[in-house]
Amino acid sequence: MLSIFDQGAFAPCPSPFNLAAFVLRHAVDLAQKSGLEVVGAAGSQIWSFAQLEAAVRGTGTGLLQAGLEPGQIVLMRLGNTVDFPITYLGAIAVGLVPVPTSSQLTEEEVAKMITDLSPAAVLRDPQVACAPHGKQILLSELQAMRQLAPCAYDLGDPDRMAYAVYTSGTSGKARAVAHAHRAIWARQMMVTGWYDLKPSDRLLHAGAFNWTFTLGTGLMDPWTIGATALIPEPGTDPVDLPALLQANNATIFAAAPGVYRKILKGGTTLELPDLRHGLCAGEKLSAHLHSAWNNATNTALFEAYGMSECSTFISSSPAHPARGEALGQPQQGRKIAILGPEGPVPQGQEGTIAIASSDPGLMLGYLNAPEETEARMQDGWFLTGDQGAMAVDGQISYLGRADDMMNAGGFRVSPIEVETQLSAHPGITQVGVATVEVKTDSHIIVAFYTGPTLLDPSELEAFAATHLAHYKQPRAYVHLDTLPSGANGKLLRRALPAYFKG
Repeated sequence: MLSIFDQGAFAPCPSPFNLAAFVLRHAVDLAQKSGLEVVGAAGSQIWSFAQLEAAVRGTGTGLLQAGLEPGQIVLMRLGNTVDFPITYLGAIAVGLVPVPTSSQLTEEEVAKMITDLSPAAVLRDPQVACAPHGKQILLSELQAMRQLAPCAYDLGDPDRMAYAVYTSGTSGKARAVAHAHRAIWARQMMVTGWYDLKPSDRLLHAGAFNWTFTLGTGLMDPWTIGATALIPEPGTDPVDLPALLQANNATIFAAAPGVYRKILKGGTTLELPDLRHGLCAGEKLSAHLHSAWNNATNTALFEAYGMSECSTFISSSPAHPARGEALGQPQQGRKIAILGPEGPVPQGQEGTIAIASSDPGLMLGYLNAPEETEARMQDGWFLTGDQGAMAVDGQISYLGRADDMMNAGGFRVSPIEVETQLSAHPGITQVGVATVEVKTDSHIIVAFYTGPTLLDPSELEAFAATHLAHYKQPRAYVHLDTLPSGANGKLLRRALPAYFKG
């Protein structure tokens, strides 16, 4: 049998349609229910569904009054506050195309995005780094818009562009991934295929408001079905999360594996009587970490695999737990294959994980990069670049990247992008970066370089901080006489970790 798993057709997205309207569809019947609670040691900031919708639709009105028009791109440079999702949905509500970005990006990185996107405006918190742009709408103006009359939802073709998110390209250039309004409709496949999410749930997501994992799993999806989203207040230490889970009666917890590792570092039993299970994504969940969490909480972790181009589409769930080291199985409505050079490989053999190009959650394409979009397609499949193998029951095991892409706390990072920035340092002749496992389940980005002399690590750290977002910066630097290379002189990145002495 070939490695193709077809979970059946998924209902088409209705038309006309608007992503923001669908997310807030329960705002009338659940007007007074708590939709969002920003939780911390000092208490909670609570937003009802009615308050959320009023803020979102008022923001939409204000953006139109500021001279913006449907279809225009707006770049978001906002911090880890509730202003982020309100502004994001407000823009989508009136047909604008927001591009959420990490507040960790440097001015240099943002400048490249502005050149790439030519946004009509930058929606900006002055405390967040940003390159110059002719039209900036500041946070204070965005907050004032919430008091305006509600906008009408811009309903239209579900295939039109709704938003774009940046991802590291294999070439080293970050790419804007364009998504349609229908992307939120397709996310319903995760509700049973991963979350087992119910309207009565209180889902606490450990991430920041301005992380796309949080926007989707932590906010949009709970609101879409009428559940309550819980977000820790900015600056919350991961070790304090169990207390917040308990105090706020969280029934589902979502976080990257690294957060679970930090919580479990103390090795104590966690009393979480309301917790049904945990969710994780962003990097591979190890059997060791899963077992440790289960022993500490008596609850399971369910893992999902996905990417910026299609969110998650393979996962384990309470109804279908993963077997052994497997990721899980394709969600209901997905069609997945494991491909080799000649097409789908036999079951059990390694190949590239691919998703059908007809998947309703798949991106529209990379903005301003049609050739790169086309390169990821093959005979009706979108190639993820990740290697896997499919068992006879459809469960899929993850076998690593086909290229050298790195994972930094749930963010995919191109080694070429990091190497390009570091190579500009006058004391570096050649540089290669790779992820290194420094202890069980704990990986860091390490830069290996050649140059006339050993450089002060603090100097290199300061240089990297100027040119790269925090999550892209190496955590260690190793000076070598030469870097490992093949017969053709090409850098062998996968040989670099062996040179790390810890």
